Amino acid sequence: MQFLWKYIDELVGKGLEWYLVAELLFYASANLVPMALPLAILLASIMTFGSFGEHYELVAMKSSGMGLFRIMFPLLIVTLLTSMSAFMFTNYVWPKANLEFATLLYDIRHKKPAFDITDGIYYSGIEGYVIRIGKKDEDGRGLNDILIYDHTKDEGGNPHVIRAEKGRMEMSADERYLLFELENGTSYEEVQGEDKPHMLSEFDSEILRFDLSGFQMERTDKEIFKDNYQMLTLGQLDLAIDTHRIRRAEKKLTLDTKMFNRTFKLQHLDSINQKYVTDSTTIAAFQEFDSKNELAFLESAISNLRQSKTNLAAKKELMDGSKRNINRHLIEWHRKFTLSIACIILFFIGAPLGAIIRKGGLGLPVVISVLFFLAYHITSITFEKLAKQGEMEPVKGMWIASLILMPIGLYLTYQASTDSKVLDMETYSKALERFIRIFNKNYRNSETEVHK
Repeated sequence: MQFLWKYIDELVGKGLEWYLVAELLFYASANLVPMALPLAILLASIMTFGSFGEHYELVAMKSSGMGLFRIMFPLLIVTLLTSMSAFMFTNYVWPKANLEFATLLYDIRHKKPAFDITDGIYYSGIEGYVIRIGKKDEDGRGLNDILIYDHTKDEGGNPHVIRAEKGRMEMSADERYLLFELENGTSYEEVQGEDKPHMLSEFDSEILRFDLSGFQMERTDKEIFKDNYQMLTLGQLDLAIDTHRIRRAEKKLTLDTKMFNRTFKLQHLDSINQKYVTDSTTIAAFQEFDSKNELAFLESAISNLRQSKTNLAAKKELMDGSKRNINRHLIEWHRKFTLSIACIILFFIGAPLGAIIRKGGLGLPVVISVLFFLAYHITSITFEKLAKQGEMEPVKGMWIASLILMPIGLYLTYQASTDSKVLDMETYSKALERFIRIFNKNYRNSETEVHK
């Protein structure tokens, strides 16, 4: 739904075939996997072990001598295999899907709106023509009161106007041309450079052909988008990162060299000035020169400083942009691994948490799963954005969410394996029930004493 709302303006009114929209949705769905897969593992593990605990199957397995880790081991193997598959997906499938999605969306954006003539509205979608139809028949092909302005000669004004009482609209066999079969009409044309500047003719029937090749969607060469960081595999990202670092180092070296040369020239001029200061005649000449042109010197100096400041600011922005580009590649490099590690960490959160809460089904496990996943997702995208902006290193921004959840997973696993009552909700609910009973008993006793 979010995808449709985001790109609805790009899709509506262009006469796209259903399979093109389905293909676009299919490629866009690849971006949902990094969100759906960790949440699915978290929810599945909570539901599974919650169901074990709810039906006392976990107690039966523990009483037979099996520890929690031994019970979790088969599912851990499945989770590891899923994590490996997630890595393969992000490294090979995801870049390919992003490339296909970007190319197809680009083609759709540059496709002309579908040919659609409305009654009484001037239509200019066909290049070189303006068409107005008074009324269309119910079948959508029959036309009445037809007015066509032909601007294909590009001579300004309306040099060629065709009007017909009725006609019919048909597509050619290859759907490349639109055919207008006109009946009972007139043709008015301005002839440039002739003795008779205006020519009026009548016809009983005439066929006009309009080229619709511009309405066909042409597929763009994928080579245009293949160097984008979201379309690269792990090895390609390594190569791209090295390339961008080398280019940035070359830019920095060029900038440093220019600044050094400029500074060296200024120091050289200062040394020359110091040399001439010893000459009294030169000092007097400079003083006289300065007194006459002091304001001009100051304005020139200020102008040079402003120009230097502007140049430095522009070069700084260039270097910062290069750094942000490298950060985006590094973020995408680490993303290949964070999804796999997140699956494992969330399994170690979900499995022991399900054993602790002892609730299966789609009730409480869904609520807890969503809360944990939201905490992970919000933390992840927040620090990723900081890394993209250059506020922190990409390695920290991409791994900090996993580092925050890892101790929680280890703690929950320890509590569940030792049958600790610290996180047992039933313990707290029973304690609350005892407190309420004691409070009600004391309240009734106090009321009895008051009545006595």
